[in-house]
Amino acid sequence: MRLGIDVGGTNTDAVLMAGREVIASTKQSTTEDIATGIVNAIHEVLLTSGVLPGQIEAVMIGTTQFTNAFVERRGLNSVAAIRLSLPGCQAIPPMSEWPEDLAAAIGEQWYLTPGGYEYDGREIAPLDELDIVRVGQDIHKKGIKSIAISSVFAPVNDAMERRAADILRQHVPGCDITLSSSFGRLGLLERENAAIMNASLTGHAEKVVSSFEKALQELEIHAPFYLTQNDGTLMQAEVVRELPIMTFSSGPTNSMRGAAWLAGVSDALVVDIGGTTSDLGFLSNGFPRESSLNVDIGGVRTNFRMPDVLAIGLGGGSEVKMTAQCQIGPQSVGFRLKEKALVFGGDTLTTTDLAIAGGLADFGNQENLSALSRADVERGLSAIREKLEDAIDRMKTRPGDVDVILVGGGSILVDENLKLKGVGRVYKPEHFSVANAIGAAIAQVGGEIDKVFSYEETPRDQVLAQAKREATELAIQSGAVKASVKLLELEELPLAYLPNGAVRVRAKAIGDMAFSAN
Repeated sequence: MRLGIDVGGTNTDAVLMAGREVIASTKQSTTEDIATGIVNAIHEVLLTSGVLPGQIEAVMIGTTQFTNAFVERRGLNSVAAIRLSLPGCQAIPPMSEWPEDLAAAIGEQWYLTPGGYEYDGREIAPLDELDIVRVGQDIHKKGIKSIAISSVFAPVNDAMERRAADILRQHVPGCDITLSSSFGRLGLLERENAAIMNASLTGHAEKVVSSFEKALQELEIHAPFYLTQNDGTLMQAEVVRELPIMTFSSGPTNSMRGAAWLAGVSDALVVDIGGTTSDLGFLSNGFPRESSLNVDIGGVRTNFRMPDVLAIGLGGGSEVKMTAQCQIGPQSVGFRLKEKALVFGGDTLTTTDLAIAGGLADFGNQENLSALSRADVERGLSAIREKLEDAIDRMKTRPGDVDVILVGGGSILVDENLKLKGVGRVYKPEHFSVANAIGAAIAQVGGEIDKVFSYEETPRDQVLAQAKREATELAIQSGAVKASVKLLELEELPLAYLPNGAVRVRAKAIGDMAFSAN
């Protein structure tokens, strides 16, 4: 028995699943303290299903807490950024392109010291251990406990990062250290940014994970729990405390994975309409298509893995202004929908009001909508449809129609029987409103490598075999059942700017957790 939970800005969804069967599901309002909303959602599915807390084998949680904290500059640690690169890489110091308020929030403390590697593993310069000691003493004197270490071509060889971390732990007692090699991407500045971002969130991660643990203990659920990553796989709660940044965009990923599972479709465009926004992303083999571009988060450029998702200000709580163009959003009443929407006796016209008035849904008090004219309702629904069609067109990478899977509580805004421009078949599967929680519940364990090899030094078939083997071993180390692990992706990218037949190889393997192997 698996319990999947997704904590969004508007709703907290939960599902209980036994194998492929959904036993119970619920959608509860997200609370300001987060934990209360989780307790409410879990309590509801347990009560509805009659399942006892002891019958739950594992809990999977998806959350936007860490993304929101970083974007809002809330609860961030002061960070010391150390780059192992001298005598090179001095022109652009760490955090050079960060927004001023964000850089100030984490302290703008950085150090350059000798070290780093060439793409083929040769040293740029030896690690200066005495200089690392000096840096550690200065960090300790300043009272900083969060450290980010980056090294040139660390994904090729992370030995210097690991050795520097060992030295710093001796001189900065109780520190949290993030290594840029944990994120497995080549670009130094973007990888360094990701490491600094992660280090700034470790304190918040401890509070959030502890809050989740407390909520489960309150309900006497003692099963292991996991958080979902942004690639659709799981990570143990202890790992989240160290690498919270890997949960960024896990919400849209959960929805896409859940949509694929519910619709039985592995290649399609998923449109997840929530209370505040709609997220659109393509499925490829049942997993989100990854972004091929550097991703900007809170004004900071990074290159760690992220799903290719387009978010637009359209949701069930979006405010509607009946101007000449009929403005939909981006403002939303969010989790106060049941207080603010006209259909619930509020004073704000929302997209939900339009859907109910247009006969697409039936709840609340429809008498409260009597002042809406039929013309206004049709104009509003037409504006919603046009906004969605424009977003679909922006996500398409080829001509012709695409199949679409509609999920999320806000998908009541769309009449799936009405032809959408640029869309072939429309799927709106059972349990569509809690696809995000289902995506969390069915998540698997993954292992990924991203390294540079030389085809002149090692034959191609040996390189690819090694990449597959390492990705598989990482998945098994993360808790996947060996017999269930399969290769999901294998990508080769020749690096024309490097000598000796250099090729970037990325391999990703996935497998089932032990509890779901049967």
